[in-house]
Amino acid sequence: MLRYQDFPTDKKVFIFELDDVIYPKRDYLLQVYYLFANFLEFTETFPPQADLVTFFKNHLDSQGEDMIFEHAAEVFHFDLKYKEHFERLFVNAVLPVKLLMKDGIPELLTAIVNADKQICILTKGNPLMQLNKIKHMEWGPLASKLKVYFVDELKFRNLEPLDYIAEELQIAKNDFIYQDC
Repeated sequence: MLRYQDFPTDKKVFIFELDDVIYPKRDYLLQVYYLFANFLEFTETFPPQADLVTFFKNHLDSQGEDMIFEHAAEVFHFDLKYKEHFERLFVNAVLPVKLLMKDGIPELLTAIVNADKQICILTKGNPLMQLNKIKHMEWGPLASKLKVYFVDELKFRNLEPLDYIAEELQIAKNDFIYQDC
């Protein structure tokens, strides 16, 4: 568990990855899989939503995210035409339950803010999907204290993310700390 007292006190900016640092990425994935399973059962009447969700969960735990759709389609014999819908859900899903931060993270972020330090999120992956995750997080009063940057967007613009953040915030690179997975 990350705690404020475990970080150097001289840092002005704390930069965190979103997935598996701020919250468990698995929580987002399982909700998207649930939404897709409901959609597919409603559309095709098969497979049963609970069976498909169980398959997704077991696949995620044992083999990860890679090829999860293709393996599910093979096992449950549904049409590959649903892959576009599956992928679109990751970007624009309206989650049934807010995403909660990992244990200790709300206290860590609050301690950083109370120490008059700045918090940034620097997150990898599709910026639209990452933004959707951020939108569904339970930030509470911390929401207005965050500055968000997207690695993929910055790299697309041929910018080194940490250099860009340091320049934008007008700080030296040794004035921040970056915590990723």
